Parts: sequence; structure tokens; C-alpha cells
Amino acid sequence: MKHQDEYIAYEGECLAIEWYLDTNYHSDALEYYESLSDDARIKLLKLFKRMGDAGEIKDKTKFRNEGDKIYAFKPQPDRFLCFFYEGGKIIVTNAFKKKQQKLPKNEKERAVKRRVDYMKRVKAGKYYGK
Repeated sequence: MKHQDEYIAYEGECLAIEWYLDTNYHSDALEYYESLSDDARIKLLKLFKRMGDAGEIKDKTKFRNEGDKIYAFKPQPDRFLCFFYEGGKIIVTNAFKKKQQKLPKNEKERAVKRRVDYMKRVKAGKYYGK
């Protein structure tokens, strides 16, 4: 079983950013991140740092509300979908390479489902394991 700290992407002054874990403690968003080039990783980590330390990113080309309580970190050409959770957390649910103007419906649906799953498992005390 993985320890919660292994899935913290960035711990800032205002917010902590975590990778979403499925019931097998796997994160495909983290796996996607790890597959990126060093330059692409740095772009995302700069956005995580900005959000974690300041609590917001005003530039919509870098971070945007996608509706249904889903947001996107946007280090070009990648997208990292996420949601805010109580206690100063952002949970990164999934990631993909942007290939079109509109957010792909299946990616947003995946993020929404994972948000519901996360909240249900946290409330039941089954998310982080013991």
C-alpha cells in the first residue's frame, strides 16, 4: 500500500496538489506526467507551484474552470484535469495531450467520475489507507 505523501505533487503555502489514486492506489495522471519530457514536467511543476503558493492562477491560458467543478492545468500541449477539495487540496484526476479546441467529453466525464469516487472514498475513510 502506498503512503499518501508519495502522491503529493506539490505542497504549497496555500494548497496541496495531489494525484488521484484509483482503488489499486494507481494514478494514470502521475504515470502520464512521468512519461513527459523534462521540459514538459517543469512547465507543469511551475503551474503547480504557482497555484500551491498563491492559491490561484488568474491566467486562463494556464488554468481554467471547465465547468462541473472540474478545472484544467494547461501546460501546452498537455492538460491535467483536477478539482478542489476541502482542506486546501487540489486533486489531479487525469491527463492527456490536447488535440482539439474543445475539452474531450470522455476526459471531462472521467474527471467528474473520479471526483465523485474520491469524495465517497475519503468520507468512508477508504481513500488513503491506513
